[in-house]
Amino acid sequence: MDQTQTGNISWFDLTVPDAAKVKDFYAGVTGWKAAEFDMGGYSDYVMNRPSDGKAVAGVCWSRGVNAALRPVWLIYINVDNLDVAIGRCLELGGTIRTEPAVMDGYGRYCVIQDPAGAVAALFEASPPAS
Repeated sequence: MDQTQTGNISWFDLTVPDAAKVKDFYAGVTGWKAAEFDMGGYSDYVMNRPSDGKAVAGVCWSRGVNAALRPVWLIYINVDNLDVAIGRCLELGGTIRTEPAVMDGYGRYCVIQDPAGAVAALFEASPPAS
């Protein structure tokens, strides 16, 4: 599966008050290997598959733009244009939970809530470097 293709789920994050404890839990249960990811003043964790070291998920502290998120697994859905997708979300009865933010070197994202109350992140990848 091409994780960069529009419409695909490209990432999974879990945002919790104690990311260090929860990353240890998932490492013990699944065999994932944790690597620190600098967030400027603290580190979240990238969880890597034990067989080949491929990054498969993140375990994040409830800080910054993620401070108000409940502790649930959050999917990131690729979109071609984040601003257009935000507009459609609002037109179709959704709400914006976090304002668009930049993930340096990766792209832009925001967290939305659908009319049923479920949350997901919309992600627009940065153009490839030339």
